[in-house]
Amino acid sequence: MNKQLIGLALLCVPVLASSAATKVSEHTLRNGLKVLVKEDHRSPVVVSQVWYKVGSSYEPGGITGASHMLEHMMFKGTDRHPAGEFSKIIAANGGDENAFTGQDYTAYFQTMAASKLSVSLELEADRMRNLHLLPEELKKELQVVTEERRMRTDDNPQAKMQEHFMAMVYSNSPYKNPVIGWPADIAAYTVKDLQAWYQRWYAPNNATLVVVGDVKPQDVFDLAEKYFANLKTSEIETLKPQTEVEQRGIRKMTVKLPAKLPYVLMGYKVPTLKTVEQEWESYALEVLAGVLDGGSSARLTSGLVRGKQIAVSAGASYSMTDRLASLFALEATPNEGKTAQNLETALKAEITKLQKDLVSNEELQRIKAQVLASNIYEKDSNFYQAMQLGMLETVGLGWQKADEYVEKVNQVTAEQVRDVARKYLIEDHLTVAYLEPQAINNGAGKTEKKGAK
Repeated sequence: MNKQLIGLALLCVPVLASSAATKVSEHTLRNGLKVLVKEDHRSPVVVSQVWYKVGSSYEPGGITGASHMLEHMMFKGTDRHPAGEFSKIIAANGGDENAFTGQDYTAYFQTMAASKLSVSLELEADRMRNLHLLPEELKKELQVVTEERRMRTDDNPQAKMQEHFMAMVYSNSPYKNPVIGWPADIAAYTVKDLQAWYQRWYAPNNATLVVVGDVKPQDVFDLAEKYFANLKTSEIETLKPQTEVEQRGIRKMTVKLPAKLPYVLMGYKVPTLKTVEQEWESYALEVLAGVLDGGSSARLTSGLVRGKQIAVSAGASYSMTDRLASLFALEATPNEGKTAQNLETALKAEITKLQKDLVSNEELQRIKAQVLASNIYEKDSNFYQAMQLGMLETVGLGWQKADEYVEKVNQVTAEQVRDVARKYLIEDHLTVAYLEPQAINNGAGKTEKKGAK
C-alpha cells in the first residue's frame, strides 16, 4: 500500500506495522516527559527519537508551515552549543541525525553506538528548552525552506497538484494546509512567531522520548532523569475540536501545470482509528487498500497497469493513524492514448466491484500474509520500531496499539471490506483532481507540448 501517496509528511512517513510481543518499558518523568524503551540487542546500536505533539494540523492561518520551519531552526544553537555544533558533535561520535515534520507531529532522531546514548540525550534536552532563535539564522534558513518548497512542490507537477487537491478536499480541517506551509506564510515568518510556537509546544510535558536498541530500560530511564527531569513544563492548552464539515456532493478540479503526463487523484473522506465509531471499520479500510494496492498481484496493478494497460501506474492509500479524519485515496497516470478521465472511470469501476462482490479468500489471505511479512521486516530496523511507537503515542492512540495491528487485520472479513466500501466510498464524499499537462519550457526559449493524445 502506498503510504506516501499524497505526501503528508516531510522527510518520511511512518508505516504502521506491529508485533504481538512489543515488550516496551515505559516511564514518565515528574515533568511529564514520557520515555519508551524497547530492547534490541542484535547489534551495539541505539536509535533515540524525541517526538513533539505538534505539526501542521496545529497551525492557525498566517503561520502555516511554522512547525516545519521550527524543525529547521532547532539545529541553530543554544547557549551551550552554537549553530551547527549539534550535528558536528553527533558526527564526531560516529552517529547520524535528522528530523521530520508531519501533520500531527515533529520528531528528531539520532542513530549512535549504544555507548554514546548520553551524548544524544544531553543535546536533545538542551535544545528542548534552551533554543536560540536568531534573526540572522532565520534569514538563512528561510532561503533553505523556500528552496525545499520549490524542489519538493513547485517544480513537481504531481506534488503541486496534490497540494491544490488537499486544499479543495477539506473545508475546515487543518489537513487542507501543506506541511511545508503556503509561500506567503513562509516569506512572512518572524523570530517572534517561531519563539511563541517553540515556547508553547516544545516542553517535556508535550514530548515522548523513544529509545530502541542495545540498551537496558533502567539505564535509559536514569539518563532521561539526569538530562530531562529538571526542564520546565509549558501550559499545553487542549486543542479546540477540528471536525471537518460533512461533504454533500462530489468535488472536481482541473490543475494546469507544465508536465509530461496527465494524472488523476481521487479521495474519499473516511475516519481513522482516532475518529471511527467502530474500530473494525478502520482495519477493514486498511485491508481494502491492500486489495487494491498491496503488491504486484493487487487489483490496480494487475488490472489497470498489466491487464488493460490503460495506466502507467496506479495506487491506493489509507492513513489509518492520522489524528483527524482522513482520506482513502486513489491515483493513476494514464498510458499513451488514455486520459485522466478514462482512469477515473476505471478506478470507480474497481470501487464498484468491491461494493458489489465479496473479496475472495485468496485475496484476503494474501493481504494478511503481507501484514505479517511487513511486521517481520519492520522489526529488522530499530529506526522503524521507534517510529511506530513514537507515532502511535504522539497522535493519541497509545503505543500499545502496536500490539493489536496484526491480530485486528487478521480478523477482517470479506463482508466487512464490502461494508466499508459501501459506507464510505460514496460519490457525495469524493473529490477528484485532474492534472492537465501544459507546455514545458526546456530552458532554451522553446516549449514542448506534452500529454495524452
